[in-house]
Amino acid sequence: MDNSTGKITLTYREALKQGLRKALQNDENVFLMGEDVGRYGGAFAVSKGLLQEFGADRIMDVPLSEAGFVGAGIGAAMAGMKPIIEVMTVNFSLLAMDQIVNNAATLLHMSGGQIYVPMIIRMGCGIGRQLAAQHSHSWEPFYAHIPGLIVLSAGTHEDARGMLRAALQSPDPVLLFEYTLMLNLEKEIAADLGFIDITKAKVLREGSAISIITYGTGVYKSLEAAAELALVGIEAEVIDLRVLRPLDERTFLESVAKTHRVLIVEDAWRSVSISSEISARIMEKAFYDLDAPVQRLCGVEVPIPYPAHLEEASIPQKNDIVNAVKKMIRHD
Repeated sequence: MDNSTGKITLTYREALKQGLRKALQNDENVFLMGEDVGRYGGAFAVSKGLLQEFGADRIMDVPLSEAGFVGAGIGAAMAGMKPIIEVMTVNFSLLAMDQIVNNAATLLHMSGGQIYVPMIIRMGCGIGRQLAAQHSHSWEPFYAHIPGLIVLSAGTHEDARGMLRAALQSPDPVLLFEYTLMLNLEKEIAADLGFIDITKAKVLREGSAISIITYGTGVYKSLEAAAELALVGIEAEVIDLRVLRPLDERTFLESVAKTHRVLIVEDAWRSVSISSEISARIMEKAFYDLDAPVQRLCGVEVPIPYPAHLEEASIPQKNDIVNAVKKMIRHD
């Protein structure tokens, strides 16, 4: 920590670990459960050292059965505990989808408001380590479709460190998406983040020419693109959605009213996506604020490739964002 500025520099991985450690320190009812989270330290080393610090009762290795341990977490939450369940990758979450969708998301409704399920399910998401088509997809839209869930995307180091604490205050099940691509990325953030709001999108850069709406790994790429665009006189506003369900539409609709142009950037496939929903809401509620059609940059609709150059080409990159914005602004 730099005491003169109140800032710290840390990797995304370390930000996630600090968030976990703080949650475990603050509430003895919180525990972490998942595949290899204990002795191995987590598939991506996010929980490394926490077993030694908190013991096996609170850092629990489990068998390779996503349906089994997610179901156990739901039961623990119903009994008054606050489980944090780690699902190694979003692809593996399909094995637990029945538990998440038919149990966690519905029990409050099915019980007539008597049974709450205050649990967190953390999922590794997206490309970044050549893990190929069974470990690398961006399936946030699957879960953003489901009433009864809160769906969060930690696209910055601040949110990687602070979202978990806020999510643990929710009486509802929360899915927290974390991004493999960003694990080794270093950023400087405030040492004291205060309490993180998990109900709002955030304008990370003010602009007047176009609104770039994004989440996840698209956040830093969009900020870098906006900085490059500013050099040629195009001031882009960058919005990190952060909360994918329920969407904070007020923030992006206010931005549309100011800039009159929109580019939506996401790693997920284009069809039936978060960008589809954002675009639809803008058309329904802000059509007359637009000076041009809403445009989208999304993942290519293929299984994620293994070769690094094809993996990179399968999702939007900074240059793609820059070129798309220039085309929209200059009509070329």
